[in-house]
Amino acid sequence: MNLQNFKWTREPADCQIKDGRVSVTTLPHTDLWQRTYYHFRNDNAPVFQMETDERYFSFIVRTSFEESHHRFDQCGIVMYLDSDNWLKGSVEYENERFQHLGSVVTNHGYSDWATTEIDASVKSMWYRLSRREDDYCIECSEDGEYWKQMRICHMAEGGGKIRFGIYACSPEDSSFTAVFTDMALTECAWKAHDGQQPD
Repeated sequence: MNLQNFKWTREPADCQIKDGRVSVTTLPHTDLWQRTYYHFRNDNAPVFQMETDERYFSFIVRTSFEESHHRFDQCGIVMYLDSDNWLKGSVEYENERFQHLGSVVTNHGYSDWATTEIDASVKSMWYRLSRREDDYCIECSEDGEYWKQMRICHMAEGGGKIRFGIYACSPEDSSFTAVFTDMALTECAWKAHDGQQPD
């Protein structure tokens, strides 16, 4: 995958890009969230993305976060259109016992968060983001082979040209280095539904 096609929406304080490997060191108090429940709006996480108008594809990336250690430290996959319309999938550190593997979908300025707890010893995760027109699927994998569905969603503003890629942030007073490797763009792995037909 040609990382020269990627651009920073917001650059991190420190990053290295070499041989298909991207490392990002987060700054404290960086995050993506809009309104729901907490009522605050955070929109300053570094985001590294490419642009496409391809309507059917899958994007794969492996994340490594050996250094994450503070509540809410996170890194993962993202599709960031603007501050009010985006989605992300990540592992978010919670404490020495567990982390949250989850996804956030933000439509028209309101975020939601769907999570499941995983052990705090997990320090690497693969993600696959698939697009079928204006619908999207986020999957995760511990080995890059066996994929588990995390989320199917609709993006209200996601039907045309989009941007997608990676992000990392530390919402509280923390910093860590996230590493992204094995990025690939493939044919859409999320196949058409073979059950009930559309109305």
